[in-house]
Amino acid sequence: MTASALIVAAGRGERLGSDRPKAFAVLAGRPMLEWALDALRDSPQIGEIVVALPEGYDAPDGCIGVRGGAERSHSVRAALAASTGDPILVQDAARPMLTPEIVASCLAAVAQDGVDAAIAAAPVTDTIKEAAGGDVVRTLDRSVLWAVQTPQVFRRAALEAALSQPDEVLAAATDDASLVEAAGGTVRVVPTPASNLKVTTPHDLEIAELLLRSSTRNTP
Repeated sequence: MTASALIVAAGRGERLGSDRPKAFAVLAGRPMLEWALDALRDSPQIGEIVVALPEGYDAPDGCIGVRGGAERSHSVRAALAASTGDPILVQDAARPMLTPEIVASCLAAVAQDGVDAAIAAAPVTDTIKEAAGGDVVRTLDRSVLWAVQTPQVFRRAALEAALSQPDEVLAAATDDASLVEAAGGTVRVVPTPASNLKVTTPHDLEIAELLLRSSTRNTP
């Protein structure tokens, strides 16, 4: 069956300091949401796009719109209920550097036998230390650490089971793959560039703007 893409665009984005929800902040002359939409629309494996939106915003052309929830996973659950495809790709609107190549790699990974989810992630390059009370407890082995991104792609049954848990469990989850992982599912890492960044602060917005303006994606 053709894949469905769910875009989480309901975040308020206070840290960005925008006068509108983060997904609709202007990035390189367009609402940030449009950059991720471009990549999904250019991906032939994606048959439908469902967008979880803040109150007062309409779905982009050709997309299904649903009202986002109080927490990220609540928004994903609402979008999943409005979708029909399998597998399910979940994408943050705040990651504008998505490409059709990343989409294809994640979809190919989840199609492998025994894989319940596949997540885009970049290898950690900094030295990471665990600290308590301001003192270092230990230095972690960065060779086994990954910075998790989106898209995250799921077999539909695995995501439905993960999101069927109580609201308080969903609210505590930092990403959807952690819910599948906690349930004993197999989550495959798909190496992707660190440039597939998430826009959270004004500094991130500046970096994304520079990357987009210097890329072929910004060519008319």
